[in-house]
Amino acid sequence: MNLNQITVPAINVEKSIAFYKKLGLHLIVEALPHYARFECPKGNATFSIHQVEKLPKGEGVYVYFETEILDQEVERLIAEGIIFDQLPIDQRWLWREARLKDPDGNLIVLYFAGDNRKNPPWRV
Repeated sequence: MNLNQITVPAINVEKSIAFYKKLGLHLIVEALPHYARFECPKGNATFSIHQVEKLPKGEGVYVYFETEILDQEVERLIAEGIIFDQLPIDQRWLWREARLKDPDGNLIVLYFAGDNRKNPPWRV
């Protein structure tokens, strides 16, 4: 089994498309106003947005995108007007993370973990 697709809810898919394109995802399906799908710049995973009338309550969705050039990507996105809730910081779980929200409040974590993602010192 392989995780290859994540879908997040959005009220305005068109607004979300602009946001995720700024993050660097490549739009491959645009079925407005209900749906859009992107390819990630690296790997085979895809990411999509589907329109909902009402967003889920609570903390919602967390989406992690890994990049080896985290600090440079954050600088690039800030220059493009993206607002971060947390600038890059080294976490106790050995990942470096920056956090922001998409237009619908889904938490986006840009991070770099390297080998620690799958092989942390405490791996079972």
